[in-house]
Amino acid sequence: MPLSDEEQRILREIEENLKTDERFAQKVSGTGSMYAGAIRTVKRAVFGLVVGLVGMVFALRVHFMLAFVVFAGMLALTLLIESQLRMLGKVGARDLAQNIRIPRPRRPGSDAD
Repeated sequence: MPLSDEEQRILREIEENLKTDERFAQKVSGTGSMYAGAIRTVKRAVFGLVVGLVGMVFALRVHFMLAFVVFAGMLALTLLIESQLRMLGKVGARDLAQNIRIPRPRRPGSDAD
């Protein structure tokens, strides 16, 4: 169904407003990611899990209840990661994977392009 003249005018106004909105342009431009906040949160939470694992090993040497508290913190970080990944969806998770992918050096003699 075609748009009426009034609807087309409103659509043009919205497009013009979006073109001048700098925050929106930065979010959808190639330089920034719409998922930057969630990606940053996932990276920090993974780092927290690694630190928590080391902390739990040392906490076990002190007292088992302290290790349990550290474990509970790690569980909370895991739930945070899961919720952020759900929010990201497939496209955002693919963006996250591209951000953390480490380029591997080519082996001599490989012809993979």
